Amino acid sequence: MHSPIGIFDSGYGGLTVLKEIQKQLPHYDYIYLGDNARTPYGNRSFETVYQYTWQCVQWLFKQNCPLIVVACNTASAKALRSIQQKDLDKNFPGKKVLGVIRPTTEIIGNYSKTNHIGIMATNGTVQSKSYLIEIEKFFPAIDVAQQACPMLVPLIENNEFENEAAYYFIKKYLDELLKQDEKIDTILLACTHYPLIKKRIEKFLPGNIKVIAQGEIVADSLKDYLQRHTEIEKQLSRDKTVQFYTTDSAENFNNHATIFYGEATNAKHIEL
Repeated sequence: MHSPIGIFDSGYGGLTVLKEIQKQLPHYDYIYLGDNARTPYGNRSFETVYQYTWQCVQWLFKQNCPLIVVACNTASAKALRSIQQKDLDKNFPGKKVLGVIRPTTEIIGNYSKTNHIGIMATNGTVQSKSYLIEIEKFFPAIDVAQQACPMLVPLIENNEFENEAAYYFIKKYLDELLKQDEKIDTILLACTHYPLIKKRIEKFLPGNIKVIAQGEIVADSLKDYLQRHTEIEKQLSRDKTVQFYTTDSAENFNNHATIFYGEATNAKHIEL
């Protein structure tokens, strides 16, 4: 039976995570769902993000996914805990939903020598304070400064991240972040879109500041999770397939997805 790993994102950003997961775990099957019709999630309320995320998670479970990775920081921040604590056991016992925040915060402190970390993220992720709460659990001595970057996702999704406007906003957000704390030596890109502009971000920074993207961290964590949870791993099918679905136009998805995924996609449209 076809039992893929589900990867969910509000748009295209989760494709950067899927790409890294496939590198580390190439033998499994995958289904990617982008809720492009309702993106971006970054400025929406907690309740709305929860409702949208839960709808998408349910759809993926109905495609026979035993395990879903919510590859969206806003959804992980605003919806994941409610789904894990309130919905899973009641509606889909035995199935699992993982996010991107926990695996990142478990190790992010290891990158910093000064114990000062900066977070670049959407408004929703910053407002949730999820990174502050989770990093405090694992690295209580670390100071964390957050910077909301509301213009970056639209610029990236519209493939406008190499123009002057993109450079202006990247520099603006970095200046505002470093103004909060001059001792920052590690900046976490807490949005799965931002790896596309990682090199541009690094151009505005001195060499002593590291920029960390999440894809590889999440892939490492998932690999470790499957080794520890053989009851889930045994359910997964291994035909090396990947399917793409979107709540918006499939043609639009395929035109934009290549920027994030690195190769062509053949998405299908779904109604939730």
